[in-house]
Amino acid sequence: MEPLTSTSQIQLPRFLEESRITTVAPSVYYIADFISEEEEKLILEKVENAPKARWRQLTHRRLQTWPSDLVRGDTLLGAGPLPDWLEQLIPRMLSMPLSEDEPNIFASSPHGRPNHVLVNEYLPGAGIMPHKDGSAYHPVVCTVSLGSTICLNLHKSKPDGALDPEPVWRILQEPRSLLITTAELYSEYLHGIEPITTDIDISEATIANWTRLRSPLSFKDGCHTRGTRVSLTYRDVLKVSKLGSKLGSLFKSP
Repeated sequence: MEPLTSTSQIQLPRFLEESRITTVAPSVYYIADFISEEEEKLILEKVENAPKARWRQLTHRRLQTWPSDLVRGDTLLGAGPLPDWLEQLIPRMLSMPLSEDEPNIFASSPHGRPNHVLVNEYLPGAGIMPHKDGSAYHPVVCTVSLGSTICLNLHKSKPDGALDPEPVWRILQEPRSLLITTAELYSEYLHGIEPITTDIDISEATIANWTRLRSPLSFKDGCHTRGTRVSLTYRDVLKVSKLGSKLGSLFKSP
């Protein structure tokens, strides 16, 4: 498999722990330059040129599911293959051990790597209600952001189970960045994106990953007007249908 393009612009840490957002209590990691500008451009072209049947239109956004949707809500119909432009980012994710004594972030997952990718497109003003990803996945989520910066809000439920509307933390996701959420942050907290055209109140005091940003000076005015953002969400689905594996060739896409 040939690389997308030159990766001279990427800046991976030696150990993932070096990219941990220390102001967030559970383990969460942020790498501002996970892919290059050339890779971002090519991936966006691949997303846009995907077969029309791959797109599912929701009320405020549209998405693609690779290699297939989950059946019964928790089972992947077949274990691959992902298209090359999604597959080739996985070795990069797995190349970073957590620390000198700990393996990569997917080492304890059932398949040792992501096997499922959601491609979401958010137009300016689009968002998603605070939610949890559920028990269908191993509790590690790797999200690559493309096209535009967006603010992700992390929420905690109140003692009575109701959503606390005030986010506990806010994380800026810049284009070409990788955000990894794990453990309690996956299972105990909700994440969402406000349906607004401009993120406001952006500062070192309000953004958890401020010191990890590529260019905090870009937000010196305290606000950011959104463009179209595409996210690639990599996860390991726990259950994989053996029947789907036998039929995997039917889902192969260029």
